[in-house]
Amino acid sequence: MIIAAVEVAERSGFRLRRAGNDRLLIASAIALPCLALLIFFVFPLAMMLWRSLVADDGGIGFANYVALARTPGILKATLNSLTLGLATTVFCLILGFVLAYTMTRTRVPGSRVISAVLALPMLAPSLVLGLGLIFLLGRNGLISGMLGKRIDIYGLPGLLIADVLYALPQAVLILKAALAHADARYYDAAEVMGAGGWRQFFDITLPNVKFGLLSAGFVVFTVTITDFGNAAVIGGDYAVLATEIYNQVTGQMKFGIGAVVGLLLLAPTGIAVYIERVAAQRQFGGGAEGAVPPQLSFVPARDVPLSIVTGLATLSVLAVIGVVIYASFMRLWPYRLTFTLKHYDITLSGGYAPLWTSLLVSVVAASLGTFLLFALVYGIRRLPSWLAKIVYLVAVMPVGVPGLVLGLSYIFAFNIAGSPLSVLYGSALLLALCNFYHYHSQGFLTMVTGMRAVPPALEEAATCLGSGAGEVLANVIIPVMSPTLVSVFFFLFMRSMVTLSAVIFLVTPSLGIAAVSVMRLDEAGFVSQAAAFSTCIMLVVCAAALAMQLALKWLAARGGRR
Repeated sequence: MIIAAVEVAERSGFRLRRAGNDRLLIASAIALPCLALLIFFVFPLAMMLWRSLVADDGGIGFANYVALARTPGILKATLNSLTLGLATTVFCLILGFVLAYTMTRTRVPGSRVISAVLALPMLAPSLVLGLGLIFLLGRNGLISGMLGKRIDIYGLPGLLIADVLYALPQAVLILKAALAHADARYYDAAEVMGAGGWRQFFDITLPNVKFGLLSAGFVVFTVTITDFGNAAVIGGDYAVLATEIYNQVTGQMKFGIGAVVGLLLLAPTGIAVYIERVAAQRQFGGGAEGAVPPQLSFVPARDVPLSIVTGLATLSVLAVIGVVIYASFMRLWPYRLTFTLKHYDITLSGGYAPLWTSLLVSVVAASLGTFLLFALVYGIRRLPSWLAKIVYLVAVMPVGVPGLVLGLSYIFAFNIAGSPLSVLYGSALLLALCNFYHYHSQGFLTMVTGMRAVPPALEEAATCLGSGAGEVLANVIIPVMSPTLVSVFFFLFMRSMVTLSAVIFLVTPSLGIAAVSVMRLDEAGFVSQAAAFSTCIMLVVCAAALAMQLALKWLAARGGRR
């Protein structure tokens, strides 16, 4: 009896210890990412809001707002940003719908090739597109030389083309997803009732993708008005809000006015993101159960014009990216077009040190970000419903903050003399955290989707068999979520490698980033070396994309063998 009592006591003690460990694990999974979100997202934005109210003489009030209203050119920059954003949105929606429709509803060949080429702008810093347009259409560009005419590509025309090419892939992805929700039964019924192709298009196709169009439109608008790279390279005298923030802070050291401009840029972006999220929920929340995908058929009167437009758009993207790579191997652009590797012997702007720094920053951002996002999503599942909604809302808020604004807010939060957080300023860790929270929302939503794929019955079965929270996590949740973890890791790595706006204010003379070095080389007139550095960045990101595909295939094959 004594032995039995001891065994019961030991089992009870073991259960109590495991229950305590389970509670500690869950509490840590909730507290750590939430604390980091408060410190590295909420706190910097609050500091920027406070800094906008602090005048140069130390007074508190709206002096910076008044000074901004009196600043020459600020109204023009605002109108220019809105004009550029609206124009880019219109072009991207029209062209993006044509491309998405061609790839999903027609038998035009080469859909995979088209998708791969359209993804190229997302694998390079945004300024690469502006650089490519200069190589093609600039005063000494290839096409300008062929035509024998000096084309003025700087300003609104060049910036509009660059932004359309930059935002187009994201519009196509959203519209392809929207068009994938079609149900062939509606089209069959319409055909039986005598409706022709155009009638079916306007009465069935367009209404079904209206929320996808709205979502894509606001994504394009947000990306355009917050982009800094293209505006810095090819914008010329066409001032926009993104360059105005940069000029106020780095050129005139007016941090208070820079904070006000940041808030001004934050307002339309936040509204656009909110409407986009509502549209996305409407679009993808009501798909018909058992929908039958439409049968693809070749209709020459429709498919031939669509294939021509699609081919021209694809070739345009390929030409703009390709000419940058081509120019990096030419001895003296555009006068001596002979092969050379001398431009890859980069000694200016820190040489290749910024590229290695970018690799380090990207690996840290991806590793730390994947861990924090997984912990946050794991912890949210175990929170009360009302509290989980609050955490969810804060977690998706970063998507409405432009990278330029977030980077500026980090100056106000982490460059304070005497603050314990100031030790982070000028470090690779702070750059990594800035990049992570710049793309926090996209990674969080992807992680939420992956967590929903974990079967609750499997968790319950493991728990009933005596597994603790740690064992369920290691043996059930993580194996099921492995593809999602891999995808989020590489997404954060690739975006961190190419981002410019989020870190432009945080680089120092001793800590450079690859995308910023490309901008510096271009500003100094070393365009061929800028092209070479851009090519190196694209090679790294393409290698990461290939590694992600191989890892996902390996996980799929491993899961199939189980």
